[in-house]
Amino acid sequence: MFLERALGDIRRQTLHGWEAVVVNDGGDPAAVDGLVDALPAADRARITVIHRNEGLGRSAAANAGILALETEYVVLHDDDDLWDPTFLEASVAWLDREPGDAGVVSRTEIVYERIDGDRIVETGREPFWGEMARITYADMLQVNRFVPIAYVYRRELHDEVGLYREDVHAAEDWEFNLRVLRTRTIGYLRDAVRAFWMQRRGQDGILGNSMFVLADEHDRYDRMIRDEALRSFVAAHGDGLPLYLARYVQDEVERQLAAQRTLGSYATDAARKGWRRLRGR
Repeated sequence: MFLERALGDIRRQTLHGWEAVVVNDGGDPAAVDGLVDALPAADRARITVIHRNEGLGRSAAANAGILALETEYVVLHDDDDLWDPTFLEASVAWLDREPGDAGVVSRTEIVYERIDGDRIVETGREPFWGEMARITYADMLQVNRFVPIAYVYRRELHDEVGLYREDVHAAEDWEFNLRVLRTRTIGYLRDAVRAFWMQRRGQDGILGNSMFVLADEHDRYDRMIRDEALRSFVAAHGDGLPLYLARYVQDEVERQLAAQRTLGSYATDAARKGWRRLRGR
């Protein structure tokens, strides 16, 4: 159901010079081949299908697709996410116009949906990082600011910084983005929403979103990536700055909590005095 929708999404793009690789990571080959074979011959000729007997995970699947392409630009189209029909055209136009940018992210909307038998029903929408004005390395250090469906980038980046890490099975796109942003800039197309991150909250299993179904994995790999970076920094520069910052942050948090408690006590005391005055009347 999702793959059929995703293939239709690609075929509706106003930019027609695309190639697609479908990586079937351990799934039923017949089901995938059946969908692709049913497409018009012109579209079918631009789609390559890779069947893997064993599911090796998201990063390995992404790398297999990238290595099968020789295009100038690449984008990972999750099978359950969607694009506006102008997504590829606008992204390629930006990258042709801005040769210094490693890639470009489109403004994104979260679309909530549910599975109703053999139908997918939309239940609501909201902006994703609606206030974001640009993509910066500083912001990316906190948390990933965009999802793969929104990001078209130059394939040459993989020659510069490597492929997706196959030992990272969640947050692999964030780790890759950090490597890119250390030395390159990423553009942001904010004039219109062109990417749609589909979410099905409360849905488990293969129909769920990795952000929720794999929440523990995301946290685990987030911490692993940060710890690796910290240990690399300490190996090169010593542990003085991290030691100082760890204590400084702890003291600052405790100071702010104490200040809030003091303000809370003051407000409560003032309210009590006001109530007593009212009663006294």
